[in-house]
Amino acid sequence: MKKLGLHWQVIIGLIVGAVYAWLAVTNDWTSFTMDYINPFGNIFISLLKMIAVPLVLFSIISGVISLKDITKLGRMGLKTLGLYLITTLFAVTLGLVFVNIIKPGEHQDDSIRVENRIAYELWLADNPNVQRVDDLRLLDSPKYAQKTAEVSARLKGEKYNDWVADKMNKKEGAVNKGPLSALEDVFSSNIFRSLADSKMLQIIFFGIFFGVVLSMIPKDKAKPVIGIVEGLNEVFIKMVMVIMKAMPFFVFALMAGQIVKAAGSDPEKFTELMKFYLWYGFVVIFGLVTMAFVVYPLIVKTMAGMGFGKFLGGVRDAQITAFSTSSSVATLPVTMDCLENKIGASKSTASFVLPIGATVNMDGTSLYQAVAVVAMAQFHMIDLSIAQQAIIVGTATLASIGAAAIPSAGLVLMMVVLESVGLNPAWIAIIFPIDRILDMCRTVVNVTGDATVTTIIAKSEDELKSE
Repeated sequence: MKKLGLHWQVIIGLIVGAVYAWLAVTNDWTSFTMDYINPFGNIFISLLKMIAVPLVLFSIISGVISLKDITKLGRMGLKTLGLYLITTLFAVTLGLVFVNIIKPGEHQDDSIRVENRIAYELWLADNPNVQRVDDLRLLDSPKYAQKTAEVSARLKGEKYNDWVADKMNKKEGAVNKGPLSALEDVFSSNIFRSLADSKMLQIIFFGIFFGVVLSMIPKDKAKPVIGIVEGLNEVFIKMVMVIMKAMPFFVFALMAGQIVKAAGSDPEKFTELMKFYLWYGFVVIFGLVTMAFVVYPLIVKTMAGMGFGKFLGGVRDAQITAFSTSSSVATLPVTMDCLENKIGASKSTASFVLPIGATVNMDGTSLYQAVAVVAMAQFHMIDLSIAQQAIIVGTATLASIGAAAIPSAGLVLMMVVLESVGLNPAWIAIIFPIDRILDMCRTVVNVTGDATVTTIIAKSEDELKSE
């Protein structure tokens, strides 16, 4: 009997994990699940991250030294960054179109939205340095005096929980940087510290620099180093393949643990926000599905001449891995395997373009940020203008460059985007309960976007195998 494909095994693992999670919630197996099931999901992500960082370094070096013509490096780099920027801008714009048409934040009872609006105006009163985004002033209306007193009393008794406080602190670090801080962050003073801290931009720059210099020295001296680099690259790829054999079990544990953890949210708050979550989640997923399964295949068909079926079939395993791990970097080894062995991109192109994409190309994250910010504004009776939404496009695009390719990193970036249009960054706590499932979905788009650009670059460099 033919062995069941890995992707089907993983899908079964996801389904079984979801069913188990439902049983765990209804039968109060929460403690057992978190103590004995969830750790295996965490182990899976840790194993992939452990391998991903050195794999990025050695694959970048290997990709650079495998270029037959080193002068191609600059041309490929410019094309890669240009295409990643264009797809990110398109993703943000698509998200804004959908959120403005469907308006997920306006389908709730007026009483809830009025209360949210009053809370927002009270926040503005406590932060006079923040510029108002509109002229609506419910605090000045006698009609809402009692509601204002109730909301004010409730807010005084509330404090940020540890999770929100942590994100606020990280956001401050992102905001307080200078205009050229992004350029400074590319250069490392200690590559070993960069490797330990997973500073991907610094690792990529070092890898490119190392590979270029290695290509410039005499071949007899470079040969031993090249052999070590390529050997290490193969070892890390093989390590990933070994881990993948146990992936269905790890995915089951990851799925079960995350759902049970989310089910521990405050039930009253969850009930109050359920309608918003449903509309908001629908718009985000609708936008992400459109990007992953319509826009990207259409771009590949137009620019690389590859059919929808071949492209989507080729990246399927990477999409499933991205969905289960919520990490572009953790998925990188699988993405590279898909592009080289199923799509037909050359090893040199995939090794160069994909690691860069895993760091700077966050189309799904950018689309999600655009939808989330506008939806939360609508939920608080705030109507953002076209100019303000244009700021969201620019900020979300720039913020996504160099974002950590790890689960829920987009939440920290969203705080920067919220502040860019005068909204309360603490609102990320509103969407947190369903962020995990959306994070899984937007990582699929991030990875598919990387694959799309790699396919196009390979075609343009005449390094895409044709059937």
